[in-house]
Amino acid sequence: MTGPSTVTRLTADQLLSCADDLADLLVETVRGGASLGFLAGLDRTAAAAWWRGLAPEVAGGRLAVWAARDTERVTGTVGVAFVDKPNGRHRAEIIKLMVHPGARGQGLARALLTAAEEAAVDTGVTLLVLDTETHSPAETLYGKAGWTRAGTIPDYATDPAGGLHATTLFYKKLGTRAGAGHAGAGAQ
Repeated sequence: MTGPSTVTRLTADQLLSCADDLADLLVETVRGGASLGFLAGLDRTAAAAWWRGLAPEVAGGRLAVWAARDTERVTGTVGVAFVDKPNGRHRAEIIKLMVHPGARGQGLARALLTAAEEAAVDTGVTLLVLDTETHSPAETLYGKAGWTRAGTIPDYATDPAGGLHATTLFYKKLGTRAGAGHAGAGAQ
């Protein structure tokens, strides 16, 4: 890494402009074995198209995405997917938290997670949920960050090589801030 990373919440236009850099991060993370919903052999073109496909969700306020960047590349990312159903607007899901292998061990995952949690509170979210591969390093991160383990589902997802793995579900109850808005459409 060439200097500290800065964490920025992306607009839809910013997401589109850095989709190739985010694709590089995604490809590298999947190549390293992370279970992020993609299989081995994910190429940059497909990864960039996936990121670009998220722009309407960001523009509509249904998804918030942060990117961490040092002077050379995107070093990490995280997203918050807001629920648009009336009975679920109090909750959101943390998605696609990833840190480039060369930027790990420096607190970047925790900084990204904190940014996402604080933004969720600001939009009126009081409950966050997420899932992660059981026995992955991410389980330790979430535990140390105050998340509660809700349970494990066996054979929930495949890793990039196609092997079935259990998934651990976590949740975190959040406080509220005075003047916090309502999550969902329009939350930017």
